[in-house]
Amino acid sequence: MAARKPFLLRTDPEVLAALHRWAADELRSVNGQIDFILRRALQQAGRLPAATAPRRARETPEDATSVARDEPQMEPNPAQAPIVAIASAPR
Repeated sequence: MAARKPFLLRTDPEVLAALHRWAADELRSVNGQIDFILRRALQQAGRLPAATAPRRARETPEDATSVARDEPQMEPNPAQAPIVAIASAPR
């Protein structure tokens, strides 16, 4: 992996709070979310080769909501089914 260079970013507190919420929604750190956003914007502007853009940024909205055709469909495994507790009526 290429070396990463730190830098200071000054931003509005509301923008930072929105970034925290967005990052949490996508299970990323704020730093990872900012990197993701910047890479996606650079790639869409044609300023970053597609090979260095994150995979999710290269997907179209249709790709994100559909199942990839080349991925095998998994059959449900009954042994891994969730256990459901059933309450019995008092006797």
